[in-house]
Amino acid sequence: MDSKANIFTELVEKNQGIIHKVCRIYTDDKDSHDDLFQEIVLQLWRSYDSFKGDSKFSTWMYRVGLNTAITLIRKKTKTRETDYIEDQFIHIKSDDKDEVLEERITLLYAAIRFLNDVERALVLLFLEDLPYRDIAETLGISEVNARVKMNRVKVKLKEIMSKMEQ
Repeated sequence: MDSKANIFTELVEKNQGIIHKVCRIYTDDKDSHDDLFQEIVLQLWRSYDSFKGDSKFSTWMYRVGLNTAITLIRKKTKTRETDYIEDQFIHIKSDDKDEVLEERITLLYAAIRFLNDVERALVLLFLEDLPYRDIAETLGISEVNARVKMNRVKVKLKEIMSKMEQ
C-alpha cells in the first residue's frame, strides 16, 4: 500500500467515530448503518485528493459524510416511500448507565429522525460540541445563520419530544 493510502487509512481509523455518528443520525438499522459507513469511506477516498488541509480533517470528513448521507437518503426517498416505525428506535442498554438518561437519549434520537436532512446535520455537529464557527464551515453557512437555525431546531425538537412523550 502506498503512503497516500496509509495516511488516509490512519486518518479514517482515527476519526471513524464521526462516520458512525453520521450513520446513526441517518439510518435505522445495522445493515443500513454498515452500508452508509462503507459509502462514506468510499466517498472520502474518492475525494481525498481534494482535501487541501485548509480546514481540519475532521471538519472535511463531516462535510463529506453528511453530504453522502443526505444524497443517499434523498435518492432512497425518491424511489420509495417509507413509514417511520417506532420499533426501529435505537435502544442503548448498559448495566452502568442511568436508565432515565438512556430513555431520554433514545427519545432524542427518535425525535431527530423527524427533522429534515440539514437540521439533522446541524444537531449532529452541535451534539459533537463543535463551536458554531466549525458548524458553519462544515455546513457552508454563516456562523450567525448556524446559531439562528440551531435555536429554531432546539424549539422544534422540544415540541417533537413533548408530543412523543404524551
